Amino acid sequence: MAIDTSSSHARRSDDLFFGGMAAVVIALVFAGFARTFYLSGHFHGPSLTPLRIVHGIAFSAWVLLFAFQTSLVAAGRIDLHRRIGVGGAMLAGIMVILGTTLAIANAREGHAPDHVDPRAFLAVPLFDMLVFPALVGAALYFRRRPDAHKRLMFLGTASLTAAAAARLPISLAAAGPLFYFGVVDLLVIAGVIYDVARRRAVHPAYLWGGLCLLGSQVLRLALSRTAAWLAFAGMLGVR
Repeated sequence: MAIDTSSSHARRSDDLFFGGMAAVVIALVFAGFARTFYLSGHFHGPSLTPLRIVHGIAFSAWVLLFAFQTSLVAAGRIDLHRRIGVGGAMLAGIMVILGTTLAIANAREGHAPDHVDPRAFLAVPLFDMLVFPALVGAALYFRRRPDAHKRLMFLGTASLTAAAAARLPISLAAAGPLFYFGVVDLLVIAGVIYDVARRRAVHPAYLWGGLCLLGSQVLRLALSRTAAWLAFAGMLGVR
């Protein structure tokens, strides 16, 4: 029986790439939130309310789950990967509730970058809570098509890293959206470059999912300072 070595090699390459990107996301999230969450006590960070603790645990669990699910695929444990995926879908739903609740609570408390109206900044995390479930939902819909599924899951996870990038203790973080959205876009570009190198083509998941992600970045920045958005934020109790 002939063995399709090219297909096997492609799968191994995918395992290495997505495993590597999972490690990058974990490192980015830890570095970004070390001072305000993971090592908050050591750095005398802000007070961690129950909502912030639960939110941090849930979002950390998602990043670790993404890495674990990637390792299960690499190990050939697709059966276990699918069973755990049910819990992952539930976790994603919980994250949207927690993320939306905390975003509004932070805005009401006036948390925003320097010289930025909390009402305007609210557009950034709230749109994250629209884009993330859209990408993860699409990934679940295409769960029987591994090539699309894993790319959409990667995009969904990458979409959450802007908050971590914005908190990196480096001077570039002061550039604001140009930097933290740029970090997200670099993760997507890495996936596109990998596809071009391996497949000689960009997978449709990156084309449509990536455009959705990029479009949301442009839209939220354009919308955030409009009278309509400021009025909407006011309706949510943000002053």
